[in-house]
Amino acid sequence: MSSPNSFLKAIASFFKPSAPSPDVSPDILEEPDVQEAFAEVETEVDETADDVPAVETRPRDVQVTALGDGTTVLRSRTWDRLKFEVEYGRQKGTTANAYLIQADKIALLDPPGESFTDIFLAALQQQLDLSQLDYIIVGHVNPNRIATLKKLLALAPQATIICSKPAAIFLRAAWANDNTQIKPIRGDEVLDLGQGHALQFVFVPTPRWHDALCTYDPATRILFTDKFFGAHVCDEPVLDENWKQLDDDRHYYFNCLHAAQTRQVEAALDKFATFTKTKLYAPGHGPMVRYSLSRLTYDYREWSQQQKTKDLTVLVLYASAYGNTATIGQTIAKGIAQTGVQVECVNCEFADPAEITSLIEHCDGFIIGSPTLGGHAPTQIQTALGIILSTAPRTLLAGVFGSYGWSGEAVDQIAEKLKDSGYRLGFETLRIKFKPTEETLQQCEAIGTDFAQSLRKEKRIRAPYQNAADGQTDRTGQAVGRVTGSLCVLTATQDDTKLGLLTSWVSQASFNPPGLTIAIAKDQTAELLAHIGEPFVLNILKQGKNLRRHFLKPPSPGEDPFVAIQTDTATNGCPILTDALAYLECTVQNRMECGDHWLLYAVVNQGKVLDASGVTAVNHRKSALQH
Repeated sequence: MSSPNSFLKAIASFFKPSAPSPDVSPDILEEPDVQEAFAEVETEVDETADDVPAVETRPRDVQVTALGDGTTVLRSRTWDRLKFEVEYGRQKGTTANAYLIQADKIALLDPPGESFTDIFLAALQQQLDLSQLDYIIVGHVNPNRIATLKKLLALAPQATIICSKPAAIFLRAAWANDNTQIKPIRGDEVLDLGQGHALQFVFVPTPRWHDALCTYDPATRILFTDKFFGAHVCDEPVLDENWKQLDDDRHYYFNCLHAAQTRQVEAALDKFATFTKTKLYAPGHGPMVRYSLSRLTYDYREWSQQQKTKDLTVLVLYASAYGNTATIGQTIAKGIAQTGVQVECVNCEFADPAEITSLIEHCDGFIIGSPTLGGHAPTQIQTALGIILSTAPRTLLAGVFGSYGWSGEAVDQIAEKLKDSGYRLGFETLRIKFKPTEETLQQCEAIGTDFAQSLRKEKRIRAPYQNAADGQTDRTGQAVGRVTGSLCVLTATQDDTKLGLLTSWVSQASFNPPGLTIAIAKDQTAELLAHIGEPFVLNILKQGKNLRRHFLKPPSPGEDPFVAIQTDTATNGCPILTDALAYLECTVQNRMECGDHWLLYAVVNQGKVLDASGVTAVNHRKSALQH
């Protein structure tokens, strides 16, 4: 039994007001750690569904279709989710589009990743004698594509790889002792295949694809756009005849891949506009864009502009030795963007210090990610950190993450320097070994969401008396939204099943005996605490902890929502979240129906403060944040 003093402290903590608490450069590629990492990553990174069990509805195949004069698309198709990344979240399958141009010279553009290698090469050999292949044009490079390239070049060793200069650096590092012919494109070079196919190239680097290269063929007026204008949809149509049905998938694809790099997207659109006679976009995923070419170009402009109208901005800075840190950063950025906060991703290996300084001066929070090379962060991250420490106000919310292969010192070093300089971290330092898993990527996205919501909360605290918006907004909703509540997790045990429910609709109802009222949405769990006398624990969450993300959505049937977090067992048999600020053991006394919620009245039997120095996490409703 807890002491009466602890019991009273636990109740008091519930009402405690909230307050604010004080991809790669040549040099990096030569590091021994990175050389070893390349060997490791080829076995670690596999663009398959192996980590995500699924029932195949249809076998994978390659759809071959003529697009124009001497030009063919080979669409490697999977009808199920390709792998776990947020961009595949709609789970409609995808296509990996490769293109074959056969003129006096023969060129293959953008062979797919490793999961399609065998079926793709079989289909390609039906179209072409590989000994006749002259060029392989690569829009961007990753370990999955390297696996396919190696098998392809074993069959066509005479072929020359055409790519951007950053991609050439990556490939030569990956194949240090190989005689592969690699030709980086420089300036306004043209690759003349004959018969009018004089290919023109445009370098369109972004933080996510610093080596991005697009190709225009004036003979067919096709612009091969790689990661631009795609969608993760697997279907029979090769062209976009039913383009209206693709709107949601295209927008989702943009939000996942491009929302955090809109400055670079707009720069790419400007370059694409110079090809005034383009009649078809040939992207790396999804259908070809013909019927909606003008509309989708406009949408990309519009979606990019919308990012600039946000009232808060988060800067995500990173460097990535072999892609894993970049994946984590992009996933965190996706979580931030989902909240309506603008996010700007910067790959520090390809950013000018003046650009980083300008972005730091205008952001509301920043997150920095780093690999560990030789026990330290790479030079580019050290430079960015120096800019932050000399430029960014100490009031900015910060975050640190990174992927590592052995010890991961860089992540901790960065976090300690930020904390020593007075910055407050918006989430616990995130350290992920090698390739992020499905679970860790979900965690990364939730961390981004929580970070953005913390920024909104702080802005609300700093400016609590803003004028209500004009008549176009819901003033009543705004007024109701000013009611805040402590963020809590209600835990219970029913029929040997542990349950957890996130709630902030809790109020003290009585002093003697101490009692609470709690509102539970009807669509959350209709039978939860339905009878008088049922016990539960109210866990009062602590600001700065990430317990909230574990209870944002109901668990799947049979899933234990507490498997990844530390718990104890209360005297009433219900789980206690040991990382909570405090907890209260309660018993249901009454339950009544109130609109779309059930209202519970419960008496508090006992409780305890778990962290006397912590601050209660408070939920500000979205309607209170409208301006």
